Amino acid sequence: MKISHLLRPLSLSLTLTLLMMSAAHASKVKVIKAAGYVDVVEGKMVSPALIVVAGEKITAINPSKLPEQAEFIDLGDRTVLPGAIDVHSHITLDYFTGNHWTTAPVMETPADWALHGAKFGKDMLEAGFTTVRDAGSFPGFADVAVMRAINRGDIVGPSVYPAGHYISITGGRCDITGFAPGIMEIGPKQGIADGKDEILKAVRYQAKHGVKVIKVCATAGVFSKGDSPGAQQYSSEELETIVEEANRHGLKVMAHAHGSEGIMAAVKAGVASIEHGSMLTPEIIKEMKRRGTYYVPTIHLNDVPLPPETPEWTVKKSEFLEPYIENSFKMAVKEGVNIALGSDAGVMAHADARFEFYAMVKRGMSNAHALRTATVNAADLIGVHDRGEIKEGMLADIIAVDGNPLEDIRLMENVSFVMKGGEIFR
Repeated sequence: MKISHLLRPLSLSLTLTLLMMSAAHASKVKVIKAAGYVDVVEGKMVSPALIVVAGEKITAINPSKLPEQAEFIDLGDRTVLPGAIDVHSHITLDYFTGNHWTTAPVMETPADWALHGAKFGKDMLEAGFTTVRDAGSFPGFADVAVMRAINRGDIVGPSVYPAGHYISITGGRCDITGFAPGIMEIGPKQGIADGKDEILKAVRYQAKHGVKVIKVCATAGVFSKGDSPGAQQYSSEELETIVEEANRHGLKVMAHAHGSEGIMAAVKAGVASIEHGSMLTPEIIKEMKRRGTYYVPTIHLNDVPLPPETPEWTVKKSEFLEPYIENSFKMAVKEGVNIALGSDAGVMAHADARFEFYAMVKRGMSNAHALRTATVNAADLIGVHDRGEIKEGMLADIIAVDGNPLEDIRLMENVSFVMKGGEIFR
């Protein structure tokens, strides 16, 4: 008999043993001990905190009897919270630190953007964001590739819900503009779509390639050519087509919208969320409340200075919108609109998404409300029900800070422990 034949049973046995050892290691029970945890729904501290984690799920909280042979993780005086969720990030884009961000679409490739995502996703996870909804990237589905690589365990990062390409009119906010004719001319497969037929192609192509949400640019914007940042770009009928087709594929729609007319048209079309929402009105707020539409304010951007090389047209539009943004946020908080945390990370340093908490609180939101925007509210907006709370049966997406964030929201800027799906990353 050949030696290779003798080795086959041994090789198979060794493989099975290694697989069983790996499975046992992955499912090892952990017990997290801390001073307390935040019940984000009730907005209160629960003390002490003994959280049992088996595999990727929370299986018990403060049980009368702890499991035997568990791995204990003693966090001392720290406070435990559910992992934060950012519903408006751009983990494949680098508008803030790159020295050629205005020309990146024609100087880089999807491979570059996916590599950006590997770095920036890790930055966001270590800052305490265990889930992000990516709000769009340049053509090539780099954010979808990052999602898959993270899910496979090839790279470290948060759970990603990618939007793929932006859906935009030709020459609109999310088209790639400013170059000579013939340079970076794109169409429905890259999200640039005019009229019903092209919109259907664009949305269907996105769904085919694995996006988890559709991002539409309903109005003009700040980081694009043009004088008016709030002008409506898609008609009401076109917006309705986008929402109807996305919903048919089980996808929600997030709408970039600054100006009042475009915001109202997007809300009435049935989008799940208004991103930025710079120029809200009482009538818009009433309609959003009636429909349950979310507002994603990205308010920390108003505190971030623009890079020195920012084009003049962007500077002027940003300055024009600043007072409207402040008023819209305060009005939305006062009137009880659904709010979810979104940072627009990518326009600023990705780890700085953590500053969104204080940005909302210093403008009048309570600490407890700010924590809900990044947990239960954000999970509801994305449409996932397995995270956002410290609760039995939930994913063990768990972070910790040194103190009580219900008393000092700035503690969220220094997350010292990060667990995602039962695995410790920090």
